[in-house]
Amino acid sequence: MPGLSDVSIVIVEDHDDTRSFLAEFLTRQGATVHACPDAANGLQAVGEHRPDVVLSDISLPGKNGFELLKDIRGLGPAEGGDVPVISMTAFAWQLNRDRSMAAGFHTHLQKPFGPGQLLEAILSAVGKGRANI
Repeated sequence: MPGLSDVSIVIVEDHDDTRSFLAEFLTRQGATVHACPDAANGLQAVGEHRPDVVLSDISLPGKNGFELLKDIRGLGPAEGGDVPVISMTAFAWQLNRDRSMAAGFHTHLQKPFGPGQLLEAILSAVGKGRANI
């Protein structure tokens, strides 16, 4: 199974339990994780750490995930602005998936999602193939 040992991930999730669970799970898979509670901290982490991928909730306090994506793209490639960003949401409407993809997210994860779906999305975003879990 392709691992995440050389993958850096920024997680932007306002729910403490979800953010902690994702960070712990991905760290156990070998990733370097920077977990952030809001868009402002997420944007700062992208600029500081230049991650391989960003996982962002759509519903965030202050700026939402769409606004965060726009801000990330505004950084430009040299500052990490071309990083793949994966949207996450608990809202089941097809509109969210369609809107996420149209906005430029790499892919969209519908909460709740399983560990295999999460790993598949990350590995796809960083070009490492498929997960086998």
